[in-house]
Formats: sequence, structure tokens, C-alpha cells
Amino acid sequence: MLFRVLLFLYLSQPVQGQISINTDSLYKPRHIIFSPNTFSNSVSLNLNPDLQVNSGDTVQTETIDAMGHDKNGVKRQRGGNPLTGPFYVINSKAGDVLKITLTKVSLNRNYAYTTESFVSRSMQGSITKQFKKPHLIKWKLDIENGFASPDSSHISYNSLAEFKVPLNPFLGCIGVAPENKKNEILSFFQGDFGGNLDFSRIRQSSTIYLPVFHDGGYLYIGDGHAIQGDGEIAGNALETSLDVEFTVELVKSGIQQIKSPRAEDSTYIMSIGSDKTLDKAIKIATADLLDWLRQDYRLTLEEATQVMSTTIEYTIAEIADPEVIVVAKMKKQILKQLKNHK
Repeated sequence: MLFRVLLFLYLSQPVQGQISINTDSLYKPRHIIFSPNTFSNSVSLNLNPDLQVNSGDTVQTETIDAMGHDKNGVKRQRGGNPLTGPFYVINSKAGDVLKITLTKVSLNRNYAYTTESFVSRSMQGSITKQFKKPHLIKWKLDIENGFASPDSSHISYNSLAEFKVPLNPFLGCIGVAPENKKNEILSFFQGDFGGNLDFSRIRQSSTIYLPVFHDGGYLYIGDGHAIQGDGEIAGNALETSLDVEFTVELVKSGIQQIKSPRAEDSTYIMSIGSDKTLDKAIKIATADLLDWLRQDYRLTLEEATQVMSTTIEYTIAEIADPEVIVVAKMKKQILKQLKNHK
């Protein structure tokens, strides 16, 4: 008995500079408050981890905005989607899956910025070319009442004096170190590693699944948004800083394998596909959703044709970045009717 008590105490405490490996059922997951001092403009394997965490640990941290400013307006990093991380997930290997549950995604300041523009994919060039040098537009964030509105002290829009939109804070970026020649990529790119997904349902209470390509995973988060319409057609959302809390769990290879990011919340299961063309992004997202249904809901291919063709929904989450992001999703309420869900 004494030995087991001592073992429990040992596994519950970190070694200096390192978090103990979760190799025993006695491990007690911890709540870690992490205040970042440095930020990265890439999703990379080549940086020293900011923090090592075990499966089951919860991290409370913060992100800065896309231009590099923190919650106090202090410039902390050059612009271009600076990210918090990397977080090294102990015992994760290539082929595993990181399950990240966002327990908190909240605003920590009362303003945001966006641009006065339309991106080239959104409409014809005769319009988009009028915004060669887009103006930066400040918005007020009424956190107490849950609305955002253009800041009239910054710029005057005659027709928007009473215009306001409901807040929906979410993470624009969440990803792991990619598998490419340099094992890194700039933070405004996206792919099978996640990255700059700009999908508005990556928010509080949602869960993200990311494939692991390297030991430790090297998880990054950032690019906080107060709200964004589908596609991010102005080239920016309402860019701001965030307070974030997440729990990371490790799903070992063989239990679950995925080829691209997935997400779920109380309403949907969601497969995320990205490619330079809309057609290919749709195919990636749809094929992954099919894999999900066949694996977790045990549908045959023939059964899946009937379920998907009658209930699938699509969101074009992002068209402003180098690749288009398409999300194929299905409502959990509908899927509850399937008798073989494991």
C-alpha cells in the first residue's frame, strides 16, 4: 500500500522542466496555467516546445491577434497569424490522433479589427480590384451583451449606425507540425495537419481531432476571431485576442486513424477538407465523412449512400487563404437513428 501511495504522488508531480509521462492508471490529469512569452508565425517541428503535456491534461492560456497584439494592445509578435505553442503531447507518435476539447474560448478585450475589402475568390475582379489597399476597420465588442458593431469613432458608415452582429468567438488556427520537407509551414496555410482553418464552429465546447505526424505532435493554437461569416470574404474576420482553455487526449493508432481534421459539437460531426480547388476540397471532406460513418456508425457503403445523400450539409468555411476549406457535416440527432453506432 505504501508503495502505491508513493507511486501515485510521484506520477502526480512534474519533474522539473518536464511533465511526467502518463503511463499508469494512477496518473492524475492536471490543470496547467500557461502564460506564453513567445509566439510563432509558423506551424513547425523545428521550435522548442513551450510546454509538455500528458493525455488528459487541461491547459489554460491565451492567444494574440493576427497582427501580433495581446489583450492589452501591446505588440508581442509580427503580424501574420502568430500562434501560441508548440505544445508537446508526451507519448504521441505518428499515426496517432490528438483529441482537443475546447473547454473555454472567450474574448479578453473589447475591440477587434477587420479589413474593408473583398477577396478575389468571392466575386468578379472589377469589384475586388477596388480594394488594392484595404482600410483597417475597428469594431467594438460588447462582451456583456454579446454583440459587435463598427466603431463610429474610428470610421463613419452612414447606413451602419445601428448595425450589430452577435459575437461568436472561435479559433482561426489549430494545428500540428505537418509532414513535409521542412516539417513546418507558415501559419496562414492549412491542410491535413489543420492550421488556418478559419471555421467558425471551432469554438467553446467543440472537439477537434488532428492526425499526428511526428513524436509529440507539436500542437499550436491562435488567430482569435470575435465573429466571421462563412468564407472570410473580406480577407479577415473580426481579429482579436482570446482566452483559451483546452483538454488534450491521445488516441493511439489502431483505435482511430484519420487523414484530415475532424470536429464535433453537440449538434454536428464535421469533416474538414482543404485544397486549392473547391472540387477537391469537397471530395476530401465528403470522403472523410464517409470514413467516419463507416468506422463509428458501421454503415456499409450502400447504406452510406442513403444516409449521406439525404442529410449531408456543407459549409464553405474559407476562401480567402491559399486553399479553400470545405466542411462536410451531419447532425447527430439524425445519426442517433442508426442502430450500429459504437
